[in-house]
Amino acid sequence: MPSEPPQVAKAADLLAEATRTGIACPPVRTLIDDVDEAYAVQQLGVRRGLDAGRRIVGRKIGLTSPAVQRQLGVAQPDFGALFADMAVPDGGEVPAGRLLQPKVEAEVALVLGRDLPDPRCTVVDVLRAVDFALPALEIVDSRIADWDISLVDTVADNASCGLYVLGATPVPLTAVDLRTVTMGMTRGGETVSEGSGAACLGSPLNAAVWLASTLAERGDPLRAGDLVLTGALGSMAPAAAGDVFEARISGLGSVRVGFAQEGSEV
Repeated sequence: MPSEPPQVAKAADLLAEATRTGIACPPVRTLIDDVDEAYAVQQLGVRRGLDAGRRIVGRKIGLTSPAVQRQLGVAQPDFGALFADMAVPDGGEVPAGRLLQPKVEAEVALVLGRDLPDPRCTVVDVLRAVDFALPALEIVDSRIADWDISLVDTVADNASCGLYVLGATPVPLTAVDLRTVTMGMTRGGETVSEGSGAACLGSPLNAAVWLASTLAERGDPLRAGDLVLTGALGSMAPAAAGDVFEARISGLGSVRVGFAQEGSEV
């Protein structure tokens, strides 16, 4: 296998060191030139994770909000890999110090029952492939200091993946219209985010179509059994030790997670 370009390896090393030490690193956009190189950094990090025995269970979609796309000067989402060890049980706690600078957002999760191998994927293909939907919390995190990120920074940093929490009751798509679902997320009982399915590229299904097509074009298509986090339904909220978040999504139910206090046993 040919070696990675030195700038790609350097960026991957900086992000890995931030993860290992818990000390955020400077932006990596000074090292890499474009989004293609940023995905090369991401892929190198994913390969290193697989070599270390981690297991990929699906993908996440980021940058589904038009406001965030405008902020970063992009016109389409990005994606990252989800590993099995990123999962937190519904109602569980995130250990203190597990993440660097976490923020929480509510999403619709899809679990596939069929492969999606065609880069010309349609909504019908996704509807036929999805086994069920779940409410989800994505706990995003950045290895970049102070969330000082551009598009290439977040792509290189595995789309700012942190952890995720899934609700416990699967819902078939025949029982819910994902475009019209409404979401409310609380922190300590106080509402910190509200939104709808339409806020996610018009519908979480549209986001899933984009992801399936993009990954198929890259020769790494979504497969049966994969988990897909389709993107935020509303704004994200910063998390601190002692916080408890709960999101309720109409038609799908609720999902909850806490953040352990420093020094607590979990």
